[in-house]
Amino acid sequence: MKAIVYTEYGPPDVLQLKEVAKPVPKDNEVLIKVYATTVTTADGMMRRGESLVSRIILGLRKPRRKFKIPGLELAGEIEETGKDVKRFMKGDQVYGFTGFGPGAYAEYKCMPEKGSLVIKPGNMTYEEAAAVVDGASTALFFLKDKAQIQSGEKVLINGASGSMGTFAVQLAKYFGAEVTGVCSTANLELVKSLGADKVIDYTKEDFTRSCETYDIIFDTVGKSSFSRCKGLLKKNGRYVVTVMGLAPLVQTLWTRVIGSKKVIFTMSIEKTEALVFIKELIEAGKLKPVIDRRYPLEQIAEAHKYVEKGHKKGNVVIKIEERE
Repeated sequence: MKAIVYTEYGPPDVLQLKEVAKPVPKDNEVLIKVYATTVTTADGMMRRGESLVSRIILGLRKPRRKFKIPGLELAGEIEETGKDVKRFMKGDQVYGFTGFGPGAYAEYKCMPEKGSLVIKPGNMTYEEAAAVVDGASTALFFLKDKAQIQSGEKVLINGASGSMGTFAVQLAKYFGAEVTGVCSTANLELVKSLGADKVIDYTKEDFTRSCETYDIIFDTVGKSSFSRCKGLLKKNGRYVVTVMGLAPLVQTLWTRVIGSKKVIFTMSIEKTEALVFIKELIEAGKLKPVIDRRYPLEQIAEAHKYVEKGHKKGNVVIKIEERE
């Protein structure tokens, strides 16, 4: 099968299209014919081997064998099931998150039956479904499970035009919050169209110097800090950050015991329940993906280069095979 492989950390050109062995599902696994995947900011960070924490997981000097094929999000069709699989059958159309077993940049991927994999929304193409997986499930995890968002609260979302940000705006509105989105001039109308009550153009205004206060500040891009945002939080306010780093980890532990304002930083890997909930929202017309660009698998390096510029709107999708 065709797959994108990387054997060293570095720029997008380390990603190479190669022929590799087609995987065979174990007794508790399904074999998925992958039709679409995505390029996320996290994919780029993994490719570059950024941060000591990521290298401890991926490999200190080069990617470990199990990580040689990148890709975290996928949508496709189940081609084969292991003998012990009960949840799925051949022909099921699915979408899912590969987590610590990446490999979505390939024509086929095996995943455990109990992995983060569910039947995809019936009113979505494979490309649209792949674009939903991580951004929507992570936004849901932080807003609902960790920040415990409540109707009527005021929420600011920094990076409101990115993959996670576009879903965070929609989900916060779904939960009844008053939403302020922070983005660039070019994306103001997009963020408004997703339901934001207010938008702040970061090229003209520093939101951390605002007189407004919020119950939740959700930084989806890691461009602010708790120290700069603390004064904008109401009593019992929550500062949510998703970009891996030592400072937010320490602050999360520290603010659990000191003060009323909390830093929330953790990882979301198990996504099955979230993907089921998101599927229901999508089929009810309450949630939609934003797709900026589409690339064929052969142009994966170009897709990574585009994402690295930091200006994508929503999601960048990789089409592995035309099948809608």
